[in-house]
Order: sequence, then C-alpha cells, then structure tokens
Amino acid sequence: MRLRNTLVTAVGAFALALTLPAASASAATGQSRYTYVNEEGYELVGFMNAPESERCINLAGLNDALPPAHSPKNRTDATATVFLNADCEGEDFFTLRPHTGGGSERLKVRSVVFS
Repeated sequence: MRLRNTLVTAVGAFALALTLPAASASAATGQSRYTYVNEEGYELVGFMNAPESERCINLAGLNDALPPAHSPKNRTDATATVFLNADCEGEDFFTLRPHTGGGSERLKVRSVVFS
C-alpha cells in the first residue's frame, strides 16, 4: 500500500510540474521603469518586470505621435541599453548599469535591450 501511495504521489507531482510555466532563462531579474506622457497629456510611469534579455523592447504606451519617454531606471540584474528611437535603432543610445542605473528627464528613450 505504501508503494502505491508513493507512486501515485510521484506521478501527481510530475504531472503538476509539467503544467507549471517554466521560468525564462533569458529574462532579467528585477524591474525597469520609465516616465512618459499619454495621449491625454497625463504623465505616467511604465514598468517592465523581468524583461526578456537580448531582445529589443519598444516601450509600452508610446507611439510616433507622442514624445519619447524619459527618466529610465534600471533595477534589473542586467545592463540596459536605452535608445532614443524605436526598434533599438540609431546612434543615440545610453547604457544603464544593473540595479542602480538611471537617467534624468533629459535622457529620452523609446526602446531598450537588456544584456
């Protein structure tokens, strides 16, 4: 009887493990923040929790008609390279250190890549 209960428990645990989402091995740990103005003119703060690494991310809440975001803060364990242009293009970029990197209102940003 014990062997049967042990086997049933083990099979149940294995089945549960298969249904849980796997943690992304290529995600930065922590949070990144930025400030932007929406279409109604309100200043808002955008967040990225555990952002994907090695992939360009266009900041949410922005479009071509709106000004770029500003004051990025990197509170992740990865280096963040922020770009003035969308799609991480152009020669205007700045690198933010892990955990403490941040920029002022003068640092404008539309996209970022974490490495």
